[in-house]
Amino acid sequence: MADSDNTTTSPLVTRRQLLAGTAITVAGWKRNGLDRNDFETGPTMDPSVAVWRQWRDSNILTEQLCHQQQRLERKLLDTVGFPCMNIRLRGGERVTLHSLAALHGVLDPEDVALRAKAESDLAAHQARWDEAAKETGYSAALQAEREAADRSEDLLEALSQTPATTLAGVAAKLDAVLQEGEAWEDSGEFPWPQIRSALEDIDRIARHSELCEGPMPVDLASTSLT
Repeated sequence: MADSDNTTTSPLVTRRQLLAGTAITVAGWKRNGLDRNDFETGPTMDPSVAVWRQWRDSNILTEQLCHQQQRLERKLLDTVGFPCMNIRLRGGERVTLHSLAALHGVLDPEDVALRAKAESDLAAHQARWDEAAKETGYSAALQAEREAADRSEDLLEALSQTPATTLAGVAAKLDAVLQEGEAWEDSGEFPWPQIRSALEDIDRIARHSELCEGPMPVDLASTSLT
């Protein structure tokens, strides 16, 4: 019988779906007319916009590091292969397993010698992977990506706890929600269309305020959105 793979999803899954979605969301932001210099790079007295800028820069760095470690990961897969063990079951079927839990799930308690051999093979393969990962810089790249992602999460939490004082600050918070959430969910389902609509409303209100009063921050404490 041909070899089969009894494993589930590969443990190599990282934040790739999230990072891929970030570029899509930013593109949507620009299409909606919200890519404004005074929001992204200009000075502001709104502390939430300042935190948003830090979070955005951290997200960009995380994406760059993710791409770097992906390239190195593919190289490892081509040269070393992800740590695994190949065994032949009692019925003659050959299986490829990637974890001890998977091994224990397919062997009978009396398969002591087979289990020991498989565990030794997996440990040896893991050692080769670890050595190659260190030599190629994959381990360092993966650690750097994790640290950048952790910083992004911390900044996102800080953003949620920083009161907005202008419409730009509210828009910044909504943008962060879109970038973090749309990557994991169907962007056509609730609440993403509603959040995008709210961003468009904020932009329209801000532009109307500029036409009437000149380019100045809008204080939410004295402005009604209804």
